[in-house]
Amino acid sequence: MKGLDRLRRLSPFVLTAALAIIIGACSGSHPNTTFTPHSDLGRDIDALWDRLLLLGTIVFVLVEAALIFVIIRYRHRDSNERPPQTHGSTKLEILWTLIPAVILVFIAIPTVRTIFKTQANAPHGSLNIEVIGHQWWWEFKYPEYGITTANEVYVPTGRTVNFTLHSADVIHSFWAPQLGGKRDVVTNRTNFLWYTPDSSMETSVWNGFCAEYCGTSHANMKFRVFTVKPDEFVRWAGWQKTQAAFGAKTATATTAASSTPEMMTAAATTTGGPYIFPKEKIPAYTVPATPPPRGLTFTAGLTGNAGRGQQIFSTGACIGCHVIAGNPSAMGVLGPNLTHIGSRTTIAAGRYPNAAAYLALWIKNARVMKPGVLMPTLGLDEYDPILKTKVTTASGGLTDQQIADVVAYLTALK
Repeated sequence: MKGLDRLRRLSPFVLTAALAIIIGACSGSHPNTTFTPHSDLGRDIDALWDRLLLLGTIVFVLVEAALIFVIIRYRHRDSNERPPQTHGSTKLEILWTLIPAVILVFIAIPTVRTIFKTQANAPHGSLNIEVIGHQWWWEFKYPEYGITTANEVYVPTGRTVNFTLHSADVIHSFWAPQLGGKRDVVTNRTNFLWYTPDSSMETSVWNGFCAEYCGTSHANMKFRVFTVKPDEFVRWAGWQKTQAAFGAKTATATTAASSTPEMMTAAATTTGGPYIFPKEKIPAYTVPATPPPRGLTFTAGLTGNAGRGQQIFSTGACIGCHVIAGNPSAMGVLGPNLTHIGSRTTIAAGRYPNAAAYLALWIKNARVMKPGVLMPTLGLDEYDPILKTKVTTASGGLTDQQIADVVAYLTALK
């Protein structure tokens, strides 16, 4: 009876867990699933998983059936009846040694084959992208094109992409679930990951993550993969190679939209003009919905001036960490390259949308917006949670108007 009482007490928890699993399984949206791969690597891993699941299920059913048979066949009977005594069986021992060995062969052959295939060198003619993991953001370099960007990587469909993986600090792990398997990003070691996005894919965006715990803001270390058509990639790459340029337009730091800059040169040198991923094609599941931290505010209604913002940026602490091609003062390499930041969809490694309102708060107090970041607090009278002090004018603190000017400058850098 004690066993029945225990089952009755546990039944509500079991039913709740079962209901949660059923509801989750019935959902039609799985944006980060690995079961709908869109690359050759993803399909290889998925096929291996399916085979091992099938073999594991067969073994499970057979073992459980044998167990149930033994339980019923040799269940307890009259206590006066003693079963026959045996001292082992050589045939039986050989049998239960051979059966697992045969099963392991069926598991090992496809596993080893897949390992050798996915660990081989990337095919000749692959697009090479160098990936550098930082605490807590991603840097992407295209050696063939002379491009450096951050937290957003563009890849052409139908062409193999070879990622060369490095870490600037601790161990990270590079993973875009719908495109391919994750691979560790290790300090003082180079790892490789390559796959070919399906040529049949429509232009789209995929979530990417760091899948290895790497510190305070590990969960905030995200990126976006933009799979575009080959001609779109050529136009994007051609534009990214150009220097940042802007017309001295204005932007409101409390609205989601920024002013449209006057672009230079590349439209004439790239086929079809510059390419920026169209906002209407960005899936909702790739748009961050993180609310700003409570208590962090910005003066409403301020209008920034991009010309003033460029001067503030070029003479302040920003140039010690960031590069902007075309701005000779900005030569820092500690932080993300900001050359075309106005054309990116997110900031803070995918934590917030790239809107003027969020960018203003980020500049004002990045360490409140994203715990543990290297970027210092710049807002005047803001409390820095790492230094445990308030920012003063003497330490280079910026007023809300100055921040609005810097935001106008950065949002103009399409």
